[in-house]
Amino acid sequence: MANVASVGRAKAAPMTGEEKKVIFASSLGTVFEWYDFYLYGSLAVFIGATYFSQYPEGTRNIFTLLAFAAGFIVRPFGALVFGRLGDLVGRKYTFLVTILIMGLSTFLVGVLPGSATMGIAAPIILIILRLLQGLALGGEYGGAATYVAEHAPHGRRGYFTSWIQTTATLGLFLSLFVIICVQLMLGKEAFAAWGWRIPFLLSCVLLGISVWIRLKMNESPAFQKMKAEGKGSKAPLSEAFGQWKNAKIALIALLGATMGQAVVWYGGQFYALFFLQSVLKVDLQSANIMVAIALALAAPFFVIFGGLSDRIGRKGIIMAGLLIAAITYNPLFKAMTWMANPALAEAQASIRATVTADPSDCHFQFNMTGTSKFTSSCDVATAFLTKNSVPYDVVSGPAGQPATVKIGDRTITSYDAVAAGASAKATNATFEKNVNVALHDAGYPLNRASARVPDSKLDAFIAANPELGLNAQTVRAGDKQVVPTSQLVTDKLLTAEEAQAAQEMPVYTIANGGAFSMVADPQRVNWIGTIAVLFVLVLYVTMVYGPIAALLVELFPTRIRYTGMSLPYHIGNGWFGGLLPATAFAMSAAAGNIYYGLWYPIVFAAITFVIGVLFLPETKDRDLSKID
Repeated sequence: MANVASVGRAKAAPMTGEEKKVIFASSLGTVFEWYDFYLYGSLAVFIGATYFSQYPEGTRNIFTLLAFAAGFIVRPFGALVFGRLGDLVGRKYTFLVTILIMGLSTFLVGVLPGSATMGIAAPIILIILRLLQGLALGGEYGGAATYVAEHAPHGRRGYFTSWIQTTATLGLFLSLFVIICVQLMLGKEAFAAWGWRIPFLLSCVLLGISVWIRLKMNESPAFQKMKAEGKGSKAPLSEAFGQWKNAKIALIALLGATMGQAVVWYGGQFYALFFLQSVLKVDLQSANIMVAIALALAAPFFVIFGGLSDRIGRKGIIMAGLLIAAITYNPLFKAMTWMANPALAEAQASIRATVTADPSDCHFQFNMTGTSKFTSSCDVATAFLTKNSVPYDVVSGPAGQPATVKIGDRTITSYDAVAAGASAKATNATFEKNVNVALHDAGYPLNRASARVPDSKLDAFIAANPELGLNAQTVRAGDKQVVPTSQLVTDKLLTAEEAQAAQEMPVYTIANGGAFSMVADPQRVNWIGTIAVLFVLVLYVTMVYGPIAALLVELFPTRIRYTGMSLPYHIGNGWFGGLLPATAFAMSAAAGNIYYGLWYPIVFAAITFVIGVLFLPETKDRDLSKID
């Protein structure tokens, strides 16, 4: 009894300066590792254009998100591999392996040529690198949380492990900060062309700092004590998951905690960023700045809720965050639409498209490989409306007839891409232009770029765009630029055959005659309101995530702690959380409703709340010196 009491007093003693330094070093290294992992999500638009350029934009978005999710899918396997290594060899050396794999994989993404250079090999190598990142991260979190918790004094584990919980958000913040700085230095065009690679290349510097820090770390006292007493597990995997008493704990941890925590975390950070950029059409730089500000404002609450869990318990805070998120996600994302793109919200409230189609012509367009082609007239119509964030209803039409799109009092006939054959590209351009004109006239926030038209195509251009009210004689009498036809071929304004008739040709710039794009008007974006919504979403993240590391560590004994807590955490976050962006995007596309995908995080948060309330134990007063 005296020995137990002395252990308790030792654990209750304040943290020493050396212990604080070790915990700081562990947290800082983890920030860098999350920075590496999150760069992909933050730069998904450029990565999709570089490595999946051969696919249409809608398919490219899903394929890019799935490549992002691939890193999450393998995280549980990383948890098994590195969790076992951490319980057998030690926490410190496992850290070194995971940071090296993560840093080198990220650096290689920065130098990997695109599909235009390497063909199909480029996306394959990219996905392999993402898988390596996921494996490394699968071993990182469990080790960091276990390491910090085993150094923390009794009664303050929630507070100290909450610093580890900030690392994911700080890593995302750091990645956004670097991206914004590089964008400002290079400009948007240079950044889109090649500058997006620089943040990946900078990971080499972060890798060196992280390795230097981790070489100075000491092994955790709990692990050293266990090894000294010869009580370490010889088979952590079978002991953690092959024995029902431990496997049951892992199952409750997954279904009653990490599953819901994951969807709230990714919904409030990554899907919110994707929603701003791809659905609400806020420009990339502004969206990154807004999310970065929200993250900076909310980050202290990880520590606040972690410290609070030491006093009132972990379970109640996590369950409250899950419940509030499930109830308020729909109104919050709708509020974000009104704040970030009020013109889009106004148009959606008053104008809803109707797609009339043969039911057999419409398919669920979730594309696991990115290689499937959805070419029917219904799929062409719904994919284009989804890309432009236009809500729509699908109603049954006559069998065998092409789908039509009705917007206001205009009806546009779609087409079958296979049946169109060689004329599919021209037919698609006409269809999209007619739909865009109808959307623009109905009030949707569409901008139309200027068009450069060679003289030989001017008459045809005017005939195809009667809404511009142009007169050929007036245009030809106005400003023009005489350009060598070889340059027009390079610019894809003429074919090689068309360029043979002359060595040079006048080119006219037609204002508002080019391609349409849905945008959020920068003058109408409510920055304060948008950041406020994002702050609330991240606040939910801090509630469910701040206390969870301490809870998971306290659920398992020392001999299998690294292995036991890592797997449920990474299944929850890697599978349920990591698949959220792609699944929510596809669900919204299927329903013709930009908010429909929110049912994914809402349902899983609600399920976890019920299971957690019923079966998850409170752990804040448990003794971590327990080995068996």
